[in-house]
Amino acid sequence: MPIAIESERAPAPIGPYSQAIRAGEFLFVSGQIPLSADGGGLVGATASEQTEQILSNLSAILEAAGAVVSDVVKTTIFLVDLSDFASVNEVYGNFFAGGGPPPARSTVQVSALPRGARVEIEAVAHLAAR
Repeated sequence: MPIAIESERAPAPIGPYSQAIRAGEFLFVSGQIPLSADGGGLVGATASEQTEQILSNLSAILEAAGAVVSDVVKTTIFLVDLSDFASVNEVYGNFFAGGGPPPARSTVQVSALPRGARVEIEAVAHLAAR
């Protein structure tokens, strides 16, 4: 049976969804936009600043599930402007550096994201050993 995962160190969902769902050995983390955990709104003006906040939120959700960054096997990055790709990629690469192979990834451009965010990232983690 799927189990909802919640972290107070990540923003509460802004709709009818869970921060993450554990289904067997897999953790499906909902798309994260750069919201502060305290409900203070969007964090960061640039795509790289927003990516840092998103990855902080992702890390908090992984921790709540008993997982670590190296458990992430797939991500999807949504960008409002593909010209932000290089700056997002730099922050993303630093986040996943040193923890084994980086996850598989897709990056797509979208016309808009919730709350005017420039970046959104969702993830899937494999938790077989946990």
